[in-house]
Amino acid sequence: MTLSDGAFQRIQTAIVKGEIPPGTRISEQYLSNTFGISRGPLREAIRRLEGRRLVVRVPHAGVRVVALEYAELIELYHVREALEGMACRLAAENMTEQEIDGLREVLATHEKHSGLKANESYYQQEGDLDIHYVIVQGSKNKTLSDMLCGDLYHLVRMYRYKFSSTPKRPQQAFSEHHRIIEAIADRDGELAEMLMRRHISASRRNIERRMQQQTMLSLPQEGQSDV
Repeated sequence: MTLSDGAFQRIQTAIVKGEIPPGTRISEQYLSNTFGISRGPLREAIRRLEGRRLVVRVPHAGVRVVALEYAELIELYHVREALEGMACRLAAENMTEQEIDGLREVLATHEKHSGLKANESYYQQEGDLDIHYVIVQGSKNKTLSDMLCGDLYHLVRMYRYKFSSTPKRPQQAFSEHHRIIEAIADRDGELAEMLMRRHISASRRNIERRMQQQTMLSLPQEGQSDV
């Protein structure tokens, strides 16, 4: 792994986990001091983060971590619902028995997570340890894989992580994953697609509730005034 690769992975993880929050201005000096990375590898890492849509260049304001507006985030989840539903149907048709066994193994790994056991959080690592990623790859559709495991993947992960600790949602999401995998194993593409669409729709509604609650909390209470 090159210095640039290492810098890229470390900064990407910090952004996805919210350690560098959405909207934060990316200062080369700060990143260099924080991660102990020289300017050359750092600039290359930032270019790659741009390619993954995790940072954006703002005219006269430098580079910032992406921060989706509410409507943009809900749009993204509608797209996920349609495309991942399709991927699930294709996975039921195209995944091998060995690949389905692999899906079950990933789910068994998730079940051991302390956050999930406590029903406090359900965060999946990337790539082959991510149920959604494995199912999309299992669709054997290159266009879907390029979109969902490439262009949109890390942007989606950032928001999945942000909302992964909603009360009572972790165990519910885990159960939904279990039913989706069993539908794929039964080669029931129609059911698998419906379950995945419902799963992502439930996550979207959870985000809508969370963001509405945050908006309500930020409003002045009766008897208070803005200053």
